[in-house]
Amino acid sequence: MGQRPGSVEDLGVTGPGVTRGFWAGRRVFLTGHTGFKGAWMAAWLTRMGAEVTGYALAPETDPNLWSLLRLPSVRSVIGDLNDRATLDRALAEARPEVILHLAAQALVRRSYRDPVATFASNVMGTVQLLDAARDCADLRAIVVATSDKAYENVEQIWGYRETDPMGGRDPYSASKGACEIAARSMAASFFSDGGHPARVATVRAGNVIGGGDWSEDRLIPDIVRGCLGAQGSVTLRAPGSVRPWQHVLEPLRGYLMVAERLHAGDATAIGGWNFGPDRRDERAVGEVAEAVVAALGRGRILIDPAGATLHEAKMLRLDCTKARVGLGWVPRLGFDECIGLTADWYGGWAAGRDPATLTLDQIAAYEERTDR
Repeated sequence: MGQRPGSVEDLGVTGPGVTRGFWAGRRVFLTGHTGFKGAWMAAWLTRMGAEVTGYALAPETDPNLWSLLRLPSVRSVIGDLNDRATLDRALAEARPEVILHLAAQALVRRSYRDPVATFASNVMGTVQLLDAARDCADLRAIVVATSDKAYENVEQIWGYRETDPMGGRDPYSASKGACEIAARSMAASFFSDGGHPARVATVRAGNVIGGGDWSEDRLIPDIVRGCLGAQGSVTLRAPGSVRPWQHVLEPLRGYLMVAERLHAGDATAIGGWNFGPDRRDERAVGEVAEAVVAALGRGRILIDPAGATLHEAKMLRLDCTKARVGLGWVPRLGFDECIGLTADWYGGWAAGRDPATLTLDQIAAYEERTDR
């Protein structure tokens, strides 16, 4: 139950991985490298030998994964996407062949506090980047990361497909839906058939977890701060909400695979792509919290009797048939493995292990499961 008629739940195949030889020496412009997902991407790209230029705002938290990774080979530019002079200069110096756009205001509750900044970052920041990219002569692939929350959520039991309408009630979700529409317009108007040879795709992922996330108002960082901190507990707002949880490396693999297809001139890679876990690995917030606390070996869970005070979707699922059939991408990590990797990372960090080694070791182990 819960799977849309006609979709593919499990094709029974092992998903291919990233072509490491493609990325060796490849010039990549990565936005959002100082964020959680962007820092993991920067680490993976540098491990494969890519020439990475990162463009992002300064890290917001202390600690933060980007600073802990210490990646001297990444040329880091601290700047706002809406600062066009700085952006143009960074792109001209980077001469990218691939752009991976991961920068965003990524927090739902913050979007209620500052909707203007959220739309400015997620919509206009993307438009500025795509407009500036038109001057990059060597550019052949642009991957724009949005969110599963870009879909018009009607709380259906079926997973959302790439052909479903964009939308969003809260400012964050609406900004991601608007980003999808804006990216589609820019792609059709100025890229591929619109003039510039680069091809553009958008990628949408469910809730990602993994070591090194200290963002505000996110489940795993809240658990780590609470259960590994002095208070020894975490308080949940909406323990019954269901989300498509997955380890951060799973969608990043999909993003890189799409970029490879775009760079090769594959027109079927243009458009939107969903990357999410198997239906059996979706979990409610409360179940995820219990699993992480158990894996950490310490902490307790409290429930806020007032519940969530701001609207957030209660049910959100993705249909990833297109990625399974079109790319051969399938999730390689089950729920227990995602929780285990995440807890191992934070547990190692709390015990004084080097965060860069923790991160790169997990990437190496993941590559062995998906190597090609």
